[in-house]
Amino acid sequence: MIKYIVVGAGGFLGTVARFWLGSMIQERMASRFPYGTFIVNCSGCFTMGLIMAVLARTSIHPYLRLAIPIGFLGGFTTFSAFEYETFMAVSEGWIAIGLLNIGLSVGAGFICVWLGMVLGKAMA
Repeated sequence: MIKYIVVGAGGFLGTVARFWLGSMIQERMASRFPYGTFIVNCSGCFTMGLIMAVLARTSIHPYLRLAIPIGFLGGFTTFSAFEYETFMAVSEGWIAIGLLNIGLSVGAGFICVWLGMVLGKAMA
């Protein structure tokens, strides 16, 4: 049962961090493009790569192995928000914005995971 509480607590913190950071970024950008979600997803992807590379080489408490990548980063990254914002852009006629969001989010997210893994391996 404690595993579920640990993941839930991590998810709560990740969700609050996502809402704060995504909102802060989006408020500062005067654009239809969902920069808040995009930056949250890229930073979450990078952090996932970094954390998983570091965790592969270190021994930390098993609950932290659940709380950080599954809980916190699972709550922090925003795939459902990404999909909804893409759908809304396309349904409102902003097809180029929707396609740009798909291409940038998937491409940059992949690169961010890779960069996080490279950095994490180099730190070991």
